[in-house]
Amino acid sequence: MADSPLRALVADDEEPALAELVYLLTQDSRIGEIKTASNGPDALKILQAADLDVVFCDIKMPGLTGIDLAQVLSKFRHPRPQIVFVTAYDEHAVAAFELEATDYVMKPVRAERLSEAVRRVVTAGAPAALQSADETDDEVIPVELAGVTRFVQRSTVRYVEAQGDYARLHTGQNSHLVRIPLSTLEDRWRDSGFTRIHRSTLVALAHVDEMRVDGGRCAVRVGGDWLPVSRRHTRELRDLLVRSTSLRG
Repeated sequence: MADSPLRALVADDEEPALAELVYLLTQDSRIGEIKTASNGPDALKILQAADLDVVFCDIKMPGLTGIDLAQVLSKFRHPRPQIVFVTAYDEHAVAAFELEATDYVMKPVRAERLSEAVRRVVTAGAPAALQSADETDDEVIPVELAGVTRFVQRSTVRYVEAQGDYARLHTGQNSHLVRIPLSTLEDRWRDSGFTRIHRSTLVALAHVDEMRVDGGRCAVRVGGDWLPVSRRHTRELRDLLVRSTSLRG
């Protein structure tokens, strides 16, 4: 994928939006063949018949929504095409994250924003050796605030706190509430350096600055915050920190 143009499918039931998206993609040298569909079922037929790299699709389409289409694609054999949602609705951003969409672009589409989406597709499909350390498998998490969807890179998340069925992502300066259980993030991010230190806390090992044991109670410092570590996680955390420190050294 890194050496040849991407083979793409564009699916949207609104003809002007479909034509505009196709036009913008044809201006990008990283995009090669482009197929089009005006509804979900037609998009699925094309995907079953053609070997494509990426699908740019609207969410609200007749017959089969973009979310439905992504769920079907999740069952495709590997490598399955990447999904980029292109929509006027921000309320589906969390569902897009759970379906491992590569990007979520809001309408009206700006050329530079679409170019960034293509970059993410290329990066996600390139061998790890060709990616920079910041780009390798760095997920983007959509967060919603006052009707605005923002995107947070996983690498900027220092720790995560459980809040019922939600999780609060803490970055260097801000925190963001997402509609995702802590257990889901633990399973998803375990191989990316995140570990459970408490029943309600997940921490990024790379962001742990200090570990302290006082009176049998353990805590770690992440930036300016001290986070308690439960007894059952203390030994495992110490081993993981020693291991990660030796690898970085």
